[in-house]
Amino acid sequence: MTSEIEIEIETESPPLFNYLKQEIPLEDIKDYASPKRISSIDFLKGFAIIFVILAHTAQAWLDNDSIYLYGLLFALLDILGPSLFVFLSALSVIFSIKRKEGILPQKIIRNRIFTRGIVMIIIGMMTNLVGIDPVTGKIIVIVFGWNIITFIGFSQIFSYYILKLKKSRRILIGILIIVFSPILRAFLFEGKDAGNLICIFFHYIITSPTPHLTLLPWVSICFMSTIFGEYIFEAMNKGTEDAYVGLFRIFFIWGIVLILVGIFAFFPNGLNFTQWQPGWALQTPESVVGGLSEYPHLDLLEIANKQDFFVIPGMPNFLIRGTSANMFYNQGAALFVISIFFYFIDIKNVSNDFTNMLIYYGKVSLSLFLIHFLFLPIFFDQFSVSLFLIIVFCYVGFLGILMWVWMENFKGVGSPEWLMVQLGRIGQKSGEAVKKTSKKVYAKIKKREKVKKMEDFMKKLSKDDTRKEENVN
Repeated sequence: MTSEIEIEIETESPPLFNYLKQEIPLEDIKDYASPKRISSIDFLKGFAIIFVILAHTAQAWLDNDSIYLYGLLFALLDILGPSLFVFLSALSVIFSIKRKEGILPQKIIRNRIFTRGIVMIIIGMMTNLVGIDPVTGKIIVIVFGWNIITFIGFSQIFSYYILKLKKSRRILIGILIIVFSPILRAFLFEGKDAGNLICIFFHYIITSPTPHLTLLPWVSICFMSTIFGEYIFEAMNKGTEDAYVGLFRIFFIWGIVLILVGIFAFFPNGLNFTQWQPGWALQTPESVVGGLSEYPHLDLLEIANKQDFFVIPGMPNFLIRGTSANMFYNQGAALFVISIFFYFIDIKNVSNDFTNMLIYYGKVSLSLFLIHFLFLPIFFDQFSVSLFLIIVFCYVGFLGILMWVWMENFKGVGSPEWLMVQLGRIGQKSGEAVKKTSKKVYAKIKKREKVKKMEDFMKKLSKDDTRKEENVN
C-alpha cells in the first residue's frame, strides 16, 4: 500500500509584475492608514498638514518686516501643525495593524509594516540630503537626520512591537522617556564635545544633525498614541453612540491633564538634578545645554524679536520642541483637539464643504507634505503679511486641485500613498501565497492522517484474522 496520496491544490496566481500592474482602486489610495468611520482623524490630518504648509511657506516667503509673525505664531501653534501631524500619523498606524490581525499571519503583517516604514524613512532621508547648520548658518550635506517623514516611518515599525506591551507598561515607559530624555541628551552633548566616541555615536543616532524630531523624547509618542489608538479601534468596532461618547471623554480628560502637567509640573534642568524648573519657565539658547544645535526650535525666539514693538525675554519650556514639558503639553493638546473635532464630526455628524475638503486633504496628506516643498523656491523674502495670506491660501488651494487631478485623472500613480498601497499589495500577495501553502501542507497532513488510520485499521483486521485462525486451530 502506498503511504502517499497526491492531492492537487491550485496554487497558481498572476506573476508579481502583472499583479502590480493591476489598477488600484482610488479609495484604497485615499484610505491608506485611515480609520474608517472615524472621519475626524482624516479631518485633523488635513488641518495639520495645512498648518505645516503655512509654517514652511511663511518661513520662506515673508519679508524681513513681517518674519517676526512667523516666529510668534509658529511657536504658539506648533501643536496644530507638525506635532499634531506626527501624533495622528503614529495613531493611525494602529489601524493598519489591528485591521489585519486574525486575517493575515503575523509575519505578513510585520513585513508590510516594516516595508512601509523603511520606505518612509528612505523618503525622509532623501529630503534631508542638504540642510542648514542652525548655529553657523552654513549649508551642510546630511546623511541621516530626524524629520517628520523619517520619524513617522520609524514610528510605524516601533509601534508594531510596542503593541505587545500592556497599556500600563506603555504609560510608565512613555513617561520615563519624556522625563529623562533631556538629561540623557545633555549628557551625550557634553560627552560629544569632550571627544568621547561613545557619546558621539549615540548623540548622532538619538539627536542627529537635524534635531527637529529627535528619537528621544519623541519616541514616547509611540507609547502614548498606541494606547489611544486602541481605544479608537475598540470604539470604532462597537460603532455605538455610547462608545463614541466614552471615547470623547477619555480623550478630552486626558488631554486637559497632560496640558496642565506640561505647563505646571517641574522637570530637571539639564544635568543639574538639584534644580527643577516648571513648564512655564523661560529659556534662551544660552540657558539650555546645547543651545540651538540641540533645540533649534529656540531660533523662533530670535525671529519673534525681529520687530521694534516689544522684547520677548525667553521661550517657555512647554513651547520648546523636545523638552519634557513640551512633550506632555503637545500630546495633551493633540488629545484635546482630537476630542473636540471628534465630538462635532463623528458624534454630532457635522458635515459641509469645508469639513469634506479637509478630510480629502487628510487622505492625501503625505503627498501634500512632500510636493509643497517643490514650490517654496519660487519666492524668498517677498511678501508682507497681508499679501502673504492671500498668496498662501491660493497656494493651498492650488495644491488641493493638483492632488485632485492627480488622484481622479491619473489614479494617484506615483504618489506616496500609491507607493504605500503597492507595497501593501506585495505583502498581501505574499500573504495569499502563505495561505495557499498552508492549505497545501494542511491537506497533506490530513491525507497522511487518513492513510495512517487506514493502515492501523488494516493491521487491526489482520491481527483479528490471525487470532481467529489461532482459535480455530
